[in-house]
Amino acid sequence: MLVSDRVQGLLSRERTLLSDVQAFLEAQGAPPEAVEHARTAARLLDEAFLLVVVGEFNAGKSSFVNALLGAPVLPEGVTPTTDRIYVLVHGEKPGQMEPTRDPFVSRLTYPLPSLEGVALVDTPGTNAIIRQHQALTEGFLPRADLVLFLTSADRPFTESERQFLTLAARWGRQVIMVVNKADLLETQAQRAQVREFVEGGARGVLGLTPPVLMISARAEQRGRETGQPDPGFHALREVLKMRLSETERTRLKLANPLETVAELLTGEETRAQAARQTLAEDLKFLGELEAQREAHRVTMLGELDGQLNRVSRLLSEFEVRADRFIDDKLRFGNIRGLLNSRDLEDQFRREAVGDLPEAIDRQFGSMIDRFVEVNLHFWEDVQAFLIRRQPNQEIARTRFSYDRGALLEGIAGSARDHLEATTQQDLARQLSRDAEDAMKGAVGGLAGGIGIGAGIGALIGASALDFTGGILAGITLGSLGLFVLPNKRIQAHRELRQKVEALRGALEQIVRREYEREQDRADARLRDAISPYTRFTEGQQARLAGAQTRAAELRAELEALKGDVKALS
Repeated sequence: MLVSDRVQGLLSRERTLLSDVQAFLEAQGAPPEAVEHARTAARLLDEAFLLVVVGEFNAGKSSFVNALLGAPVLPEGVTPTTDRIYVLVHGEKPGQMEPTRDPFVSRLTYPLPSLEGVALVDTPGTNAIIRQHQALTEGFLPRADLVLFLTSADRPFTESERQFLTLAARWGRQVIMVVNKADLLETQAQRAQVREFVEGGARGVLGLTPPVLMISARAEQRGRETGQPDPGFHALREVLKMRLSETERTRLKLANPLETVAELLTGEETRAQAARQTLAEDLKFLGELEAQREAHRVTMLGELDGQLNRVSRLLSEFEVRADRFIDDKLRFGNIRGLLNSRDLEDQFRREAVGDLPEAIDRQFGSMIDRFVEVNLHFWEDVQAFLIRRQPNQEIARTRFSYDRGALLEGIAGSARDHLEATTQQDLARQLSRDAEDAMKGAVGGLAGGIGIGAGIGALIGASALDFTGGILAGITLGSLGLFVLPNKRIQAHRELRQKVEALRGALEQIVRREYEREQDRADARLRDAISPYTRFTEGQQARLAGAQTRAAELRAELEALKGDVKALS
């Protein structure tokens, strides 16, 4: 590489940019391979220029390299002979192995004065049966400074070659197309047809027309013995001489890491856009969840109104029976029956109260069962919502997707635990216990431990005591009793309505309060479950906004460096 103040300045700026990009990718939780590409690009600035030979298995890469170097450096054969990456560098001792960091990379020395300062790289076939071989080649491509893309005249520019060339274009690598086995083409027209076909295919992938050289490695090797070398190799060497000049090598060595940066920033911007889209959908999802929670509350209140109406009907039916009892019993013809207060109380309980306590108990049980059923269905719906929000596969293998997936699983786990650990009987028992505790305060402790309906029965029984006692007190007034009894009947009707209305209001207040308490508990459980995810969403939005600004700054420095490197002469 040229050493000048200008080049040193560009190197310093590139190292800073690559370091900043690596730090940026790590901060954004980019895939490990993206971070490694940035790290490798910085390291390669100080390494030899890499001239990388790629192509399909059986395109004759190893024989091509041997012909190019004029020596049998690499093994040749009809089966895949290259199962690793061979890096050939100039050295005094032929075939000497040098240690490398990568177990799949072999570094060989050979006396190659014409390639001093250049490392020639032979790679496994891009269509090898062993997928690991192709992965080695694809993984090594971002390290290339110049690509010699070898295709075969008998099968020029296949679909797998087109796909591999797309990968080279993605990393912005410069390519020289080499068509081997050109000696199989018998006429100039055939050669022109193949050249045109390869040029058109490469242009469609790369967006420009690369050099296309027609060569025959076999003819070149025979020509060394006969003194008639392949003219295609002469043309290829001239192209390489120009491309491998010190100035051009320096420009490519500086330009290629910038193309790597461009690809890495594009990849991160793509992942960030996917993350923003995911977060937008997540926010919509959270809104839907909140709407579903509110709809659940409305549903519960609607259920409650219907259940309370049934309780009210039971009290109204009791009121009709009690009115009839008062009209039947509080009359002069029943003076003897009125004097027996205990029997009167028993009749009141039997004829007016009847099975009211049991009916209210059953109604309360039905209310609780329905509440629990709807509440559990809500949590099942929450789980169904979460299944639809599983991490997008397109943004997998990033810290964003891992963190998001873990938090979603936390919400799902909360719903799952709630459904599995809390049975319908448990919720019914809790709600019933809370309602009964509230009834104790409302009826003065008469309901303690014997059920809501029994507590109401005790309350009505207490009213019956007051009722009969008041009647008897009026009768003992003697002659005034003739006037007192009708008044007592009117008073009994009035007090009955007051007591029933008070009881109806107390029951509604108690039940509504307990329903709302349980609903608040359900809401709190949901809020506790989703609050970490809500905080994550808000934090990720802020992070992505900052990352967008930082990516724009890095891209501006990238474009400035590209312009300065291009201006090198």
